[in-house]
Amino acid sequence: MTLDAVDRYDASRVRRVGDHAVVVGGSVAGLLAGRVLADAFERVTVLDRDSLPDEPVARRSVPQARHVHTMLEPGRAVLEDCFPGYDDDLTAAGGLVVDAATDLDYYHHGDFLADGPDPIPMYCASRPLFEHLVRRRLADRGDVTLRGGARVTDYLTDENGARVTGVRVAGEGDEGAGELAANLVVDATGRTSHTPTWLADHGYRSPPESTVTVDLAYSTTTVERPPDTRRGVLVVPSPSLARGGTAVPVEGDRWVVTLFGLHGDHPPTDPDGFRSFARSLPAPDVADLLADHEWAAEEIRHYPFQSSLRRHYESLDRYPAGLVVTGDALASFNPIYGQGMSVAALDALHLHHALADGLEAVGPRFFHRASETLDTVWRLTVGADFEFPGTTGPKPRGTDLVNRYVSRVVATGHDDPVVSDRFARVLRLERPPTALFAPDVLWRVLAPGAVRRRV
Repeated sequence: MTLDAVDRYDASRVRRVGDHAVVVGGSVAGLLAGRVLADAFERVTVLDRDSLPDEPVARRSVPQARHVHTMLEPGRAVLEDCFPGYDDDLTAAGGLVVDAATDLDYYHHGDFLADGPDPIPMYCASRPLFEHLVRRRLADRGDVTLRGGARVTDYLTDENGARVTGVRVAGEGDEGAGELAANLVVDATGRTSHTPTWLADHGYRSPPESTVTVDLAYSTTTVERPPDTRRGVLVVPSPSLARGGTAVPVEGDRWVVTLFGLHGDHPPTDPDGFRSFARSLPAPDVADLLADHEWAAEEIRHYPFQSSLRRHYESLDRYPAGLVVTGDALASFNPIYGQGMSVAALDALHLHHALADGLEAVGPRFFHRASETLDTVWRLTVGADFEFPGTTGPKPRGTDLVNRYVSRVVATGHDDPVVSDRFARVLRLERPPTALFAPDVLWRVLAPGAVRRRV
């Protein structure tokens, strides 16, 4: 399930179902969950163990925040629907709305994809700016409280342990330690979520997990960008060279430049090694950018990512009422594909629709809805990861056959704008993977090149 298969956000569909909801985790997933909860509850409290700054700065608990982040179409659409005028906020703060069909050069399997025939709007900004603007919008609401320095140590339950009724907080903020009662608690604490352990400790089954190991690491710096330049570039790794790189225009007239490599082929963090790694890529664009422009950062940041992880809450036949898990706590994917924030946005949209049907059994109902999106994204990202021989874990059925076909899609897309456009919209989670097998794409991919060129 992708954006075109989900009804858009509609506040009029949701009625009040409770007095208070608590979100644990103040990153993108938690903030978006807080926004949709505000339609269904009198009050919403978003808790985070970090301080929640008034400025767009990287937080300690989000070590990946300084690296490239992309906002794909579901993220852009949900942000604009939930916070009308968000794109104006972004551009006023120095971020950009670019046309990914023409402003982003995408190198994949030996060449750049052709520019698409129709615009594909894409937000470009740093991760801290994305979060800051959402925090500011939520803070302006009278029914949402953002509370930093609040570490949740446990869930509260009723006497039978059948319903989560709130959280216990070890606080450093103004309100200090204590208990918060809630009709619904949302866990948005990321991959380190303690909910699976908590379930096992309280007589429930932990969700089964799928793990696919890619042994990825990426290194990042920032580079000065001429104000009138909007272009970005992405060089995708291939089985013959498991390294790539990207440069994305962001606020402050900068590019964020990230190099990455899988299965131990990791980029260095010294400037000479960083430049050398960039020069080894099959397209020169990232290396040229590093050579032709002043660097804006003194330090090269490094971040490892060992494996994609999915927790199958939808498979549990017994689950406590009053508890939802979302964002990276539910599933986290190889960040090369830039889908994390947009999957979090789709999670929020699914939570919105689940709440429209009431509070009872909202957790299982949400997990069922979200699993359809996660199935799609998992097949896309994990399937692509299995192009690399070193990838280990459960391989989705049909992956090798699909990868062979997708390779032909990409090769065709090098000089076919229609196929390039369709491929881009699938990667951006706007269209389902089946769109690549539609007749108007299928015949272009399978027809001989001479036939395609006559059309």
